[in-house]
Amino acid sequence: MTATAPPERPHTDCAFTPAGCREHTYVPRHLGLTRRGPRRLRAAARMALAFPEPESWLDVGTGYARFPESAKEVFPYTSFDGVDPTYRVLHARVAERVEEAHVGRLTDARITARLRARYDVVSMFRHLEHARDPREELRAALTALRPGGHLVLELPNPQCLFAALLGRLWVPHSPPGHLHLLPMDTLCEELRSQGCTIVATGYRTAHIPYDLAAATSLVLSHVLPSLLSSLGAPLVAIAWTIDHLLAPFLRHTRFSNAYRIIARKDPT
Repeated sequence: MTATAPPERPHTDCAFTPAGCREHTYVPRHLGLTRRGPRRLRAAARMALAFPEPESWLDVGTGYARFPESAKEVFPYTSFDGVDPTYRVLHARVAERVEEAHVGRLTDARITARLRARYDVVSMFRHLEHARDPREELRAALTALRPGGHLVLELPNPQCLFAALLGRLWVPHSPPGHLHLLPMDTLCEELRSQGCTIVATGYRTAHIPYDLAAATSLVLSHVLPSLLSSLGAPLVAIAWTIDHLLAPFLRHTRFSNAYRIIARKDPT
């Protein structure tokens, strides 16, 4: 297992995003509104069913490895490893959610060298927008892939309806942590420049209905911080209901609040 010093404070230099970087302001993650449950995680894993069953899969920014835990239900014979800058991945290893746990960043030289060309699939779910240099992160992911392997990405969609309507109240516009918001077309162009073929894109299963509820929770946390649980909860619940009513329409369009990409590493 690889360990590194605690990560440095993130900088705000953008790598390749016209949307630019966002200044850091705090957004409370009230009520777990943005959390992805096992059903959504299994749906993300099923994107890879169209390809040969992978022998090995690396999940980047895996945390407690909730994705590998769910993905094993779809790919029971696949070996899942995880890399994360925190020691949560070691707890995931103890819980047998991953077979190998690497503490650090995928771009760390020791980790990159150790994992070179080892994997059939590398996944980055809600990870790239937090990376200090997304281009470098993609290079490291492609280094870990075998030729012909697949890179699976999920990111917030800065071109979604609620990003425009809510402005800074939209969760990905209000870090800490969201350093880059990459439109799908921009990311696809970058992947092609790094020797990849885009084999699948999608919005439907990536969409999480939380936008209005999270924005309402954020406003209430500033206006009524001590009364949020008693007075604000009904308002958040109403907003959450509207989010779910709109979800069937939004997730089939480019206005979905997230997107997924599968890219194949072309043989050189």
